[in-house]
Amino acid sequence: MKATVIGAAGGIGQPLSLLLKLSPNVTELSVYDVVNAVGVATDLSHIDSQAPCSGFLPENDGLNKALDGTNLVIIPAGIPRKPGMTRDDLFNTNAGIVYGIAEAVAKTAPKAFVLVISNPVNSMVPIFSEVFKKHNVYDPKRLFGVTSLDLVRASTFVSESNGEPSAAPKYKVPVVGGHSGVTIVPLLSQSQPPFKGDQKTIEEVTNHIQFGGDDVVKAKNNTGSATLSMAYAGARFADSILSAAQGKKIDVEYSYIDLTADEAGAKEVKDVIGDKTPFFSVPITLGPNGVEKIHGLGKLSDYESELIKKGVEALEGNITKGISFKPTKL
Repeated sequence: MKATVIGAAGGIGQPLSLLLKLSPNVTELSVYDVVNAVGVATDLSHIDSQAPCSGFLPENDGLNKALDGTNLVIIPAGIPRKPGMTRDDLFNTNAGIVYGIAEAVAKTAPKAFVLVISNPVNSMVPIFSEVFKKHNVYDPKRLFGVTSLDLVRASTFVSESNGEPSAAPKYKVPVVGGHSGVTIVPLLSQSQPPFKGDQKTIEEVTNHIQFGGDDVVKAKNNTGSATLSMAYAGARFADSILSAAQGKKIDVEYSYIDLTADEAGAKEVKDVIGDKTPFFSVPITLGPNGVEKIHGLGKLSDYESELIKKGVEALEGNITKGISFKPTKL
């Protein structure tokens, strides 16, 4: 299986590329960026794992060469939010970058699984969907917004709150909604093993999961954001996709997807969230063609139901922004 990382020279891209180079599911790796991708590929190619690695730059049709024949495209390209930068600034910069990448994927690798990490994910995934529709290659079963970091944080923070930090890998905590702030909705009432905290602790841990990225920005003195943990989460989700593509049913993963990927399964979700948000992070079963089934959200506490209402309100604007985006130039 060939995997392509677009934005491979960045803070997420380099460790993500390393983890994919080590993955038993990857037999070929291509990396692309506007700078330094060839150096990243050369460095990775010295590692004695099975996947040969090639690097590409914009010149000589590098993006399309990186995408040629790929089974999976994972995209951490773009810039992180910096001090003094508004969310609109971040959107306008990254939306233009993502739009150009989506055009290239639509033309060169329309059957690939596409995993979007570029922020803000809530808006970037709809941009991809619109570009793919324009080129008549849209398959909602193969387009994913990577929300795995929210689940990774939830496992970590819930296990810590329970006084069992070393047991974090055993904790399965559903997180639905979107991938920023209040759109992130941890369902702590469904944690396995169970969450032990009172309502005050539930609210504290929920907030920590929603805004955990702020911890990293603060600890890095506003000079960076979550890169290593995001790379880990992205590689973990990519491995699930590639395993499913090779015939191993993956049940259950979570991802921010177009709910039309499984309209029958989405009905149960829409009974809870309504019809205003066509994209939502939900529990899914993965199969060889991507999304095989959307699962319901389970039994929610009153607190979680209120969190979902707030999340839906925020998501509605995020999604509209992505769908309506048109670049000034390509």
